[in-house]
Amino acid sequence: MPSQPRALSGIQPTAGSFHLGNYLGAIRQYVALQESHDAFYMVVDLHAITVPQDPAELRVNTRIAAAQLLATGLDPELCTLFVQSHVPEHAQLAWVMNCITGFGEASRMTQFKDKSAKQGADRATVGLFTYPILQVADILLYQANSVPVGEDQRQHVELTRDIATRFNGRFGDTFTVPDPHILKEVAKIYDLQDPSVKMSKSAPTPKGLVNLLDEPKATAKKIKSAVTDADDPAVVRFDRDTKPGVSNLLTILSAMTDTPVADLEKRYEGSMYGPLKTDLAEVMADFCTGFKARTEEYLGDPETLDQILAKGAEKARAVAAETLARTYDRVGFLPAKH
Repeated sequence: MPSQPRALSGIQPTAGSFHLGNYLGAIRQYVALQESHDAFYMVVDLHAITVPQDPAELRVNTRIAAAQLLATGLDPELCTLFVQSHVPEHAQLAWVMNCITGFGEASRMTQFKDKSAKQGADRATVGLFTYPILQVADILLYQANSVPVGEDQRQHVELTRDIATRFNGRFGDTFTVPDPHILKEVAKIYDLQDPSVKMSKSAPTPKGLVNLLDEPKATAKKIKSAVTDADDPAVVRFDRDTKPGVSNLLTILSAMTDTPVADLEKRYEGSMYGPLKTDLAEVMADFCTGFKARTEEYLGDPETLDQILAKGAEKARAVAAETLARTYDRVGFLPAKH
C-alpha cells in the first residue's frame, strides 16, 4: 500500500468544456489532493455511454477533458491521470460487484430516478441503472481511502462502503472501505440567470452558465449581465434568502480570489452592484484566458497528451490488476494459466 492515503475521482467527458461549477465544486480539490494523497483521476468514458453518444464526439471530448484536467494544474508526476476504458479491470470488477448488489439497493439510487425520469423509463438503459455499481468498482479497484465528491454523490460512496463491507465479510478482507471527501467550505455555484438552481449544462439558457473554454470576453459579458436582486440594490451583502444573485457573485469572487466573503462585503460597502460585477468579470476573464491557452496547448500536441494518458493507464493497471486478481481468487474463479 502507498505511504500516502489514496484518493480517487473521475469526471465525465460528455460536455466539451468544464463549467465554473465543475471547477470550484470538484476539480480544484483534485489539484490540492495530489499534494497530500496518492491520487488517481480518470476521464470516465464508460460512464458516458450510459446515455447515447456520438462516437467521434466522445473521442474528441475525452481528449478535451484530459487536457482541461492538466490545464487546471494536475501534474502527471504527482498523480495518475488516465482514461477509464484504457483499464479493462473496471468493467471486470463491476460484474462481480453487480452480483453482490441487491436489486433494491440499486433501485434506491436517486440519480437513476432523476435521469430516467428525464429520458423516460422505456428509454433508460440497463447501463444507466447499474452505473452506480460501476462507480463502486471504480473506487474499490484502487483501494481508495477517500473519494472527493459533491454532497449529491454521497449516496454513491455510501453504497460503495456497504458493498465493500459485505464482500469483506463474505469472502475475507479484500477491499479498503472508503470515506467520502466532502469539503464543507467548497463553493456551491448557482446559475447566473436563475440563482435558485445549481450551475449546470442542462440550464434552460446558456447565459447562466460559465464555460471555462468560452472566449474570455463572452464570460465577462455573462458576469456583467448576471441577475442581481431588487432587495436593497445599494447594499452588497451575502444573504441567500433575500439576495441570491449577489450572494452567488460574492461566492464566486471569494472562491476565485481566496478572499473571505465578509472582507468582500466590506470592500463593496456603500457601492451598488456594478463594481462587484466589474471586478468579478475581470477575475474570470483573466482565469479563463490562461485556462483556455493551457488547454489548447495540450490539445495542440496530441502525441504528448496520449503519452501522458498511456503512462497513467499503465500505472493504474498495475494497481487494478492486483485488486482484480485477489477478488477473482476470493470468489472462487479458476486462475488462468499463461
